[in-house]
Amino acid sequence: MKYHELNLTTKSKKRVGRGISSGQGKTAGRGTKGQKARSGYSRRPGFEGGSTTLIQKLPKLRGFKSHRKVIESVGLQDIAGLKEATIDSEVLAKHGLISNPFVIVKLIGNTEVKSKFQVKLPLISKSAEQAITKAGGKYTLTPQKPRPKTKETSKQVK
Repeated sequence: MKYHELNLTTKSKKRVGRGISSGQGKTAGRGTKGQKARSGYSRRPGFEGGSTTLIQKLPKLRGFKSHRKVIESVGLQDIAGLKEATIDSEVLAKHGLISNPFVIVKLIGNTEVKSKFQVKLPLISKSAEQAITKAGGKYTLTPQKPRPKTKETSKQVK
């Protein structure tokens, strides 16, 4: 006979409170009297016998985390001075018009544009789109550029 061929025996659960001679009779392992001896009793999670609990000793997390998506806006007058043929979030970040290439960018403004260029951004105002097409340019709707995954963030996910 091998170890994996053994038949497991299931031991029946010990029934308590079935007479004094059973070993777990009378008080059924609950001690004598008191709140803990009564039926239906259960302590709340984190209860430490009336003393200040660990949760209450820890500092509160101040402030709050805003879940609102931050949209950075760029004006047409800012783009008009650029010499690039295609304008996307990377070009805007390189020229310092937005904080980084991974934010949501909206092109706004109704100033006239003299040079034609291709714009690839996630958001644009109607007046800005009309000004670009009037100058002979083109607007292409592109999704927000995702942040590249680093080793630290991939470790946190696992």
